[in-house]
Amino acid sequence: MTLKLNDRRDLIARALLLGDRLDLKSFKIADCLATTPLTLEVDNGVAVLFRYGVVVLFGVPQDDEVRFVDKLGSLLTNPYACPEIEEMDIHCGQDSIGVQSGAVSLDEISLEKLQIIADALSKNLVLALYEKRVADEFDKIEPLAQELASRGRVSGGSKMLLSKIGHMLLIEHRMVGRAEIGDKPETLWNFPHLGGLYASMEDEFELKERQSALDRKLGLISDTAQTLSDVWDNKQLHKLEWYVIGLILFEILLSLHERFGQFLG
Repeated sequence: MTLKLNDRRDLIARALLLGDRLDLKSFKIADCLATTPLTLEVDNGVAVLFRYGVVVLFGVPQDDEVRFVDKLGSLLTNPYACPEIEEMDIHCGQDSIGVQSGAVSLDEISLEKLQIIADALSKNLVLALYEKRVADEFDKIEPLAQELASRGRVSGGSKMLLSKIGHMLLIEHRMVGRAEIGDKPETLWNFPHLGGLYASMEDEFELKERQSALDRKLGLISDTAQTLSDVWDNKQLHKLEWYVIGLILFEILLSLHERFGQFLG
């Protein structure tokens, strides 16, 4: 397929994580260069869209980018006030294909190569976002764990701790169900010879290593929150047991008082 970018020697790939989700059903197949992933022409450039809220633009001028992103506003779920952004230079007419010195080297531009690059850039943005969120959760839950270690009790409520577990499960769902971080791009099924290009992109952004580290952190936070929640629930159960014992003692004293009154009477 002939692209308007084919005569370009150098261009910039610019990826933007705009929101939680992007509704792609509104685009007509006839208006697309490809549907998996959804790829469109934007003036003199190309845009690759992903349903997990990422748009990757190739060779699109700043003004055209702003107009295009504005058009996507109504299709976004929970748009971010400050989108995550990643840029990468692409140099064409090279002898080898891959990533060198932080830039992509291509022999020539093709639609499938741009889709491979877009896939890796989009996953890098999703990982960067969730790495920040997980780091924030670590900072919040660490004082609770320290309190349990030093004082043998937890002051946080069970509802709050279960909420943290829910946040971790939601992140895992979005990573696995939407972004499919650990999966190869579907483009490779039809163009397996581009596996080397994707492997270079995967290594450049350390996608596998970062996903593995993030999975371990998610599991640790979830397990810690679950443990703290169990401790809190046991604490509340002990309180309930004391309340029951108190009521029983009160009933016994009341019964003795009545019998003692009857005896005196």
